[in-house]
Amino acid sequence: MHRSLLSISDLSDEDISQLLELSRVFFEVNAREIPKVPALRGKTVATLFYENSTRTRLSFELAASRLSADVLTFTLASSSVSKGESLRDTAETIEALGADLIVMRHSSSGSVQLVDSWLEVPLINAGDGAHEHPTQALLDAVTLMHEFESGNRLDGLNIAIVGDILHSRVARSNVQLMTRLGATVTLVGPPALLPADLSLWPVKVSNFLDDVLSECDVVYVLRIQTERISESLMPSLSEFSKSFALNSARLSRAKKDAVVMHPGPIIRGVEISGDVADSHQSLIRKQVKNGISVRMAALYWLLGADKGRLETLW
Repeated sequence: MHRSLLSISDLSDEDISQLLELSRVFFEVNAREIPKVPALRGKTVATLFYENSTRTRLSFELAASRLSADVLTFTLASSSVSKGESLRDTAETIEALGADLIVMRHSSSGSVQLVDSWLEVPLINAGDGAHEHPTQALLDAVTLMHEFESGNRLDGLNIAIVGDILHSRVARSNVQLMTRLGATVTLVGPPALLPADLSLWPVKVSNFLDDVLSECDVVYVLRIQTERISESLMPSLSEFSKSFALNSARLSRAKKDAVVMHPGPIIRGVEISGDVADSHQSLIRKQVKNGISVRMAALYWLLGADKGRLETLW
């Protein structure tokens, strides 16, 4: 039975601790003049993306390269999917070509879990529909731990996740991980963009961003996912921005040392203003940078032969 990284809920506390510690090791590697180690030499990592991606895909491919793995890239537009090939046949073909691990993104929730049941190699969920995006949550947690110098915990932090919660896999993974690490999370958005039943979510809920800002250490802004929203649910973008966009006036109401996060891609002027995205309080570029180390950690955690003796590998 192989091990995969599909969901935050699948990870034990020990698993999370190991991934966080490995991430710190790879921060040191990435700070070197030549940020490359032979830890996964001879391994092949395949990226299987059925949705467009810039940050996540490039981050995983760079992470694999820095671990000295070979990278096999699947491009949907030029693949046999256009000829009618099934998801199962595509995944099994990539496995047969010698992939030791597959990083997969798909528009359908649960698709990565289904593919994982067909294959013998480990999978990493790089986002499945509106379900989960576990490595995004891990890199967000690491970014906050570094920013607030909080060790392996997020105790005492008040985090507001703002915007299109209903369609956000990032929100689902972050709620699970950040609350497990001790943070208090408030989901903020219009009723139409919140899940209908939040009774089992370990969160607070508000329909008014202005009401929660004074308590916020972190304002985590989400993109409006117009590609997933039906017209009946879609608020006007101007009305949404009026109530929920994070601009400098709103940010001034948060705690003095509050920080801003966003998983990207950013739609400036809709959910966040350009001056806030580029401000000294923004961690957005740090999130992208830290994602490389976290994804190196995830790849090594699943493929590394000797996790207890990292120093011997380089």
